Amino acid sequence: MKAFLTRRKSFFVAATAALALSLSACGGGGTGTTSDPTVAEKPTFAAGTTMEKLASAGTIKIGTKYDQPLFGQVGLDGKPVGFDVEIGKLIAAKLGISADKIEWSETVSANREPFIEQGKVDLVIATYTINDKRKQVVSFAGPYYEAGQALMVNKDNDAIKKPEDVKGKKVCSVTGSTPAATIVDKYGAELVPAATYSACLEPLRNKQVEAVTTDNVILAGFVDKEPDAFKLASDETFTKEPYGIGLKKDDTEFRNWINDQLEAFEEDGSYKKAWEATAGSVIKTAPELPEIDRY
Repeated sequence: MKAFLTRRKSFFVAATAALALSLSACGGGGTGTTSDPTVAEKPTFAAGTTMEKLASAGTIKIGTKYDQPLFGQVGLDGKPVGFDVEIGKLIAAKLGISADKIEWSETVSANREPFIEQGKVDLVIATYTINDKRKQVVSFAGPYYEAGQALMVNKDNDAIKKPEDVKGKKVCSVTGSTPAATIVDKYGAELVPAATYSACLEPLRNKQVEAVTTDNVILAGFVDKEPDAFKLASDETFTKEPYGIGLKKDDTEFRNWINDQLEAFEEDGSYKKAWEATAGSVIKTAPELPEIDRY
């Protein structure tokens, strides 16, 4: 486990250092060209399982972010693109569901659990950090990725380098997110809440807030789009944010099946391909699939 954490830390240091050198090369938010995965032909599942119901219906409802470059962002054609979206397509394909049969819904940090509980979505794949509080309401497959919290500041701001520097200062983050709670509870910032992370950009640009905080890979996407306006305050992250796939509480069979698929995606190269076509167009160092939490 220690070796694994060391590899993860090295990845983030390398990734954010690379961003500091050249983020504008991709120019379009860090999403490359993707091709839809091969769809399983007439897969069979045990009667009564969620997998069987979805496969029979021929469609699946997936919630994702619409405003986060690299992971989940609406493209020019109105369809979401990004690493989270590709993971969703891969899972759907294993159910025999093609990408055009996925019903996408925008999920922001505050509505992810309600959407799952109310059945508005079958899965949430939306930079969704696994934590014990959320496990009381929904179940998680994964993690399929591990990020870390960071700070984004204006390009000319050299005063903020670490989270301790924002004590008493105004920091924008999303309502209901773990980064928002952390920056207030642990580091004493004054939270300026927003519904989405993109809604934090203008307050930062206009210096109504000193910084924006969330996971480093999300901030990297914003820096990629506007490298002359924003920058990461530091290469270092100050939390570990394991991204999981949210689903209905206690649907153990579905959760175990998704975990099996995630491990298979790493083995067959699908995971790496999904990364390279999306977030990997900016963050060149490919991550390893984190150890699955089969709780």
